[in-house]
Amino acid sequence: MKKVELFTIGFTKKTAEAFFGKIENAGVKKVIDVRLNNVSQLAGFSKKNDLIYFLKEICECGYRHEPLLAPTKEILKSYKKKNISWAKYEKRFNVLLREREAHALVRRSELHRACLLCSEATPDNCHRRLVAEYFSHHFDNVEITHL
Repeated sequence: MKKVELFTIGFTKKTAEAFFGKIENAGVKKVIDVRLNNVSQLAGFSKKNDLIYFLKEICECGYRHEPLLAPTKEILKSYKKKNISWAKYEKRFNVLLREREAHALVRRSELHRACLLCSEATPDNCHRRLVAEYFSHHFDNVEITHL
């Protein structure tokens, strides 16, 4: 079975030049936005309509928003307010992915050269990493690269 190259990226602490450069250099064909809110003023160049335009013009890349691959407001709020640890967040989010049958939301073929987008600067404590790992457990031969 053909290998699926799946990327992840966060926009925080990156200039637009660095962000779009990483996407273009990796050969990403589609960004799958896994943020719950993709229109926040804090998103800067990654605000939905601007992002769609920049991805098309700079990277010749498609865009899809998939909020069902994001945590619920409750899970996110609990973690940000330090009411739950990262380990607890991870456990609750993985249960949510299973309940939502996340593997049915995106076809395996759509993941090839796709990039999961979230805001966190690194994948360590970010749900995009958990989504990527979920897909790698549900689909054969998925290689994850964090940009």
